[in-house]
Amino acid sequence: MKISASFLGVSNIAQTLRKLNVTDVDYIHVDVMDGKYVQNKTLPFSEYSTIPNYTRKRLDVHLMVKSPLKMVDDYATLNVAFISVHLDIKDKIDDIIERCHLYGIKVGIAINPKDDISSVYPYLEKIDLVLIMSVEPGLPGQEFIKTSLSKINMVKEEIKKRGLKTLVSVDGGVTLDNVKYLRDVDIIVSGSTITKSPDFQETITKLRS
Repeated sequence: MKISASFLGVSNIAQTLRKLNVTDVDYIHVDVMDGKYVQNKTLPFSEYSTIPNYTRKRLDVHLMVKSPLKMVDDYATLNVAFISVHLDIKDKIDDIIERCHLYGIKVGIAINPKDDISSVYPYLEKIDLVLIMSVEPGLPGQEFIKTSLSKINMVKEEIKKRGLKTLVSVDGGVTLDNVKYLRDVDIIVSGSTITKSPDFQETITKLRS
């Protein structure tokens, strides 16, 4: 299981990224919000473009925006491993998948708590990652929604049945108490559990164990 650390909600992003850079965390999870798809709005790309100044970790970009296609070109200039978008957006999913793959970036589709997991099935052959939201998108520090566990099992079974290598990631409310239920997940996204802890590496190690 790999870990993607989110810095959403931290007061000093640069300092947090420096601290994460000296851990063995696998990815830095970058939440991008436009104030339209979700109520909150994050920093513009001009600010996020400085992330490589503070960390060499590859980025796991989560676009919680209405029109993500135009953002792909910008984020492709960074050290990005994944770009994930939501299904209920204005842009065509197939165009986003094609654009990301042209840049050699892996593509994810995020599934909200209210979404039927089967809505992602038509895309499983085309994408690299299913990002299951285990909280409502847009706000840090929420409690894990337990019904997400059934979605994880269902989509992993579908991926296995089709003989695919599509990864499954879970984002939201992951703690040291509930991570034991997520051992079959490929990637977990953890924010405040790591960033509010006194020792980032110790917490990351506990999440893996």
